Amino acid sequence: MPDIDNGSSARRQMVHTETRSPAEVIWARVVYYVFGVIEVIIGMRFLLLLLGANREAGFVAFIHSLSTPFMVPFDAVFKTQSAAGSSFELSSLLAMAVYALVAWGIVTLIRAVSPRRSSQTVERVEKTEDANTQR
Repeated sequence: MPDIDNGSSARRQMVHTETRSPAEVIWARVVYYVFGVIEVIIGMRFLLLLLGANREAGFVAFIHSLSTPFMVPFDAVFKTQSAAGSSFELSSLLAMAVYALVAWGIVTLIRAVSPRRSSQTVERVEKTEDANTQR
């Protein structure tokens, strides 16, 4: 069979599309996550005390010691009501409300100073030329 050079070349084009979230959206997510974790810890403290959990048990002591730094500003606001081994710590509910408002305020401030609100779509086009020769 004779050698045939048809001189064909193939062109390929690939489009890469990615969506990037603005930095302020990422910061807002971080703020909500951090304050959400704080809220869950305080909420667990409230429930464990309400259900009369043994404060000397490992998990209960861990949650109590983990939540104590976040509860310090609210400890003297209300008296803790106790009955039959369970405690109703109204200060925990106040702390959860205040931390939720603080998180909302921080995210609102981030959004107020942000230059854009929507995601940015970036497209990158790669073109390659392949010289295919058939023999």
